[in-house]
Amino acid sequence: MQEVVDDDSTLATSVLSAMLAGNRRFAEGKSEHAGVDVETRKSLIDGQNPSAVVLSCADSRVAPEFVFDAGLGDIFSVRSAGEIVDDAIISSLEYAVSDLGVKVLVVLGHEHCGAVKAVLPQVEKMMSDLDEEDDIYDVLESSESILLRALGPAAAAGVEESLETDDIERIHVANMLMEICDKSEIIREAVNNDKLMIVGARYRMSDGLVEVLSC
Repeated sequence: MQEVVDDDSTLATSVLSAMLAGNRRFAEGKSEHAGVDVETRKSLIDGQNPSAVVLSCADSRVAPEFVFDAGLGDIFSVRSAGEIVDDAIISSLEYAVSDLGVKVLVVLGHEHCGAVKAVLPQVEKMMSDLDEEDDIYDVLESSESILLRALGPAAAAGVEESLETDDIERIHVANMLMEICDKSEIIREAVNNDKLMIVGARYRMSDGLVEVLSC
């Protein structure tokens, strides 16, 4: 990932721009694979200074370092199935923000998400079996399934609005961004004090490009 200027007023934007430029190289088959050489590896032995933290799905096809054509030490990568947020994920994100000083936090969803595909028919059945007085969101919140609690709200919204799976994936990213800010005072304060930019994004496997949903 190309080097960016260390200026408080422009750093976050520069970091995001560099990431998206790397993604365009990746999508065009022109990845530079810079920063994965022996010299870079040795230079990072004593510490790291990543410019961004990316929460992405654990899907083997969605590796942020490749998607953004980044090198060693560029991205602090946190991964879970369906970008699900739990206490361990929050702690990792907070470490990146408070200890490593990253300027950009990206929640990266993706096309053809297996977690969404697994949850959607379950939510559809739950909604069809629901009693009139029951609320699907209350039912999901009380579910024993971590996947249903996390991805169910986006799936339910998609069913209610007759949305395509692509849009459900986008809604889920927005939900995870809100959950991160709700759960983490450290991240909320960093955003409110303009120390951190949070970005919702979605990787399209079909063309290799990352679409920015919010920032």
